Amino acid sequence: MKTIINILIFISCFSTALAKDSLATEQALRPTRSIEFLKPVSGISEITFQDHDIYKWIQTMQLDNGLIESAEHTNFVSLYDNAISALLFISQEEIEQAERIFDFFYSRRNTEQKENGGGFYQFRDAQGNNGSSIWLGDNAWLLIALNHYQEVTGNDQYAEMAGEIEVWIRSLQDSDGGLWGGIRVYGRIPKVTEGIITAFHAVPGFDAFHEGILEFLKKERWDAEVNVFVAQPDVPRYNFALDLYSLGYLIFEDYSQNALTNSDRFYTEQTSSVSGEIVKGFCFDEDRDVIWLEGTAQMAVAYQSAGQFAQTGKILNDLRNSFVPSSKTTHLKALPYASNEGTNFETSLLWDHSDSTPAVSPNVWYLFAKTGYNPFQTSAKKSIPSRLKFWKEEHVSP
Repeated sequence: MKTIINILIFISCFSTALAKDSLATEQALRPTRSIEFLKPVSGISEITFQDHDIYKWIQTMQLDNGLIESAEHTNFVSLYDNAISALLFISQEEIEQAERIFDFFYSRRNTEQKENGGGFYQFRDAQGNNGSSIWLGDNAWLLIALNHYQEVTGNDQYAEMAGEIEVWIRSLQDSDGGLWGGIRVYGRIPKVTEGIITAFHAVPGFDAFHEGILEFLKKERWDAEVNVFVAQPDVPRYNFALDLYSLGYLIFEDYSQNALTNSDRFYTEQTSSVSGEIVKGFCFDEDRDVIWLEGTAQMAVAYQSAGQFAQTGKILNDLRNSFVPSSKTTHLKALPYASNEGTNFETSLLWDHSDSTPAVSPNVWYLFAKTGYNPFQTSAKKSIPSRLKFWKEEHVSP
């Protein structure tokens, strides 16, 4: 009997020690620095250990040169991904990490920016070389981040760079008020609605430039029956794009919440390529062959901005089945770009591993939603005359 008791005591002590060792190991793997910094901006959402892991994963994607690699082991860097990452860092008071991003682009002012007339390349490799195409939307996002940095810190060290981007964006305005999409090797990029509305917000204030944009949008890119911005009226099947629903609501004051409700046209269910679980969310377009996880997280931010917190919570909860393991940092998980293999906007296929490798953009927007942060709340509100707000409910068709 005494022997049995001693064995039970030994097992109990061993189990307790094992549990303590397991807890110590788990705590050692947790990103302690990000736990200190990742916090709700508005106090709306509950921050979990998983959220801290996602933030830590984004931090690990910052290279020695300051750039954020867009996805693991890709040797691919996106200007857009770096701009929204800078906004995330600023929102979390990680100012130095945002400055590392800005410093890289500042170092290219006398070559790349001036040679391009004011804009930076959309894509490049991890070393910062072999840039390609200069897109309006990506540069507008960088301008938003730079403006917000100066607003938060009071530091104007990047003001000249921001001013040059603004001048370049203004130079893209056509006589009809629309903005050309930028420049690539074989010529000018057509007018892209998403880039135009982002630039509308990015360029400070409200003047003839902004009024011209509104005139163009009302005449060329507004569907008065559905009350949303459209992508390309000449291609009916792909006239509607998910990001125009979410970004339209986030950017324009007094925008109807009907745009969020009508986003059901993109809603779908797919099977995660990695977990095999059912994932619910939104596609890029109406072919609904894939769940665009970045766009789905954008919708969560839009619903949150509208005060529809239950819907925000549902979207974020549904995204849980989409997380995939990091191959770079073994104890971390994050969102890939898409839930499964499929097409991007229109019919072009998504890149290899877009459904199985963690990517920066969906995780940044996921954390925007979890922390209650709307990147378009940065900078001063525009004093848009009421007569020009064609999207307001009293201005639209019943």
